[in-house]
Amino acid sequence: MRVLTTIRKAEYAELVALFLIQGAAAAMWLVPLTGVLDAHGLGMIRPYAYAATGLAAFISPLIFGAMADRHVSPIRVLRGLAFATAVMVTVVSSAIQAGWNPWLVLALIQVYSLCAAPLLSISSTIIFARLADSQKEFGPIRGMYTLGWMVGCWTISALGADRSTHAGHAAAVTWLIVAGFTFFLPPLETPPAVEHLTLRQRLGWDALTLLKNPDHRVVFITVALLAIPLAAFYPFTPPRMRELGLQHTSAWMSLGQVTELIGMFALGALLAKWRLKWIIVLGLGFSVLRYVFCAMNSKLWLLAGVFLHGASFVPVFITAQIYLDQRVDASWRARAQALLTLVNSGLGNLLGYLSTGAWFAACTGPGGTRWPLFWNGLAVASAGVLVYFLAVYRGRTRQDT
Repeated sequence: MRVLTTIRKAEYAELVALFLIQGAAAAMWLVPLTGVLDAHGLGMIRPYAYAATGLAAFISPLIFGAMADRHVSPIRVLRGLAFATAVMVTVVSSAIQAGWNPWLVLALIQVYSLCAAPLLSISSTIIFARLADSQKEFGPIRGMYTLGWMVGCWTISALGADRSTHAGHAAAVTWLIVAGFTFFLPPLETPPAVEHLTLRQRLGWDALTLLKNPDHRVVFITVALLAIPLAAFYPFTPPRMRELGLQHTSAWMSLGQVTELIGMFALGALLAKWRLKWIIVLGLGFSVLRYVFCAMNSKLWLLAGVFLHGASFVPVFITAQIYLDQRVDASWRARAQALLTLVNSGLGNLLGYLSTGAWFAACTGPGGTRWPLFWNGLAVASAGVLVYFLAVYRGRTRQDT
């Protein structure tokens, strides 16, 4: 049962603003991270720094998702996590600027990641609880996160902080704004406390029972598999841009959010007309095409590949979020979204950052990186996910899928 059957305009505006600010805060740190590490002589920890987000997603989203389902209002959980994220990104940026030991910096990045990993799933839970029809309403609201991401990218480039620790300080201030903004959100009822919980339930691992449903299982696995080649997008596209003569890489990377934003607003209409299967297939097809374009090895084709990022992301990852909201009982909502974060940002990204880092090393020699080989390898991996989904997913009726 949803908290509201209708949503007032003022409350709608507050939820839109939440995603807008949160998207900006996330982009201000994640997008320029490669440049910041490289500029401070920390390029050797770059794959591990991104993998830290994947490792964190195995731990904290389910724990805090279980807390939001059973003990504490999701709004209070979001507030505490946003504040902790602001503190940690400040500490990490200061450590990088001060030239601390690379492995100590990496450890701090891991602590930061543990704080940041649950944020998007918790805020999504808050918003889903307010919507009468998530299929129609969630896409445009989630699009504000994408718009915020673009604003964050533009802000960092405008500040000239694409390779500066000022990016982290800007992100910290924005996360503090998110924490403060939660005081103005429409209240959600605090879940009744559940007594005599097992350790497995307290850690949120009982959410794994959702995988017993074959429809759920295929969607979760598809998301995890696609996250592996997708993980190469942010660490390796900006360096290639710089090699091709493109500066202000954070701003150029925001081209991917243009199609993402378009996709968010179009998703409701697609879900009303198409089976879920074909929407996901559409996204998987664009994932293949995106890396094929990058492999063309020119400035224009690389930007075309970046532009297709949103077209590959939205039909798979956002559709999966809506699917879970509609197919999973409300009492499991936060844990279901947290489990999706685990398989995407956790399993998929962890394997992705490590494996694509190894693939990049294999494609790099004394003469430089063989970029067409690198990008084509990612295209093949994306094609493999498409083949898996087409072979395994069956779905049920049009309405259910």
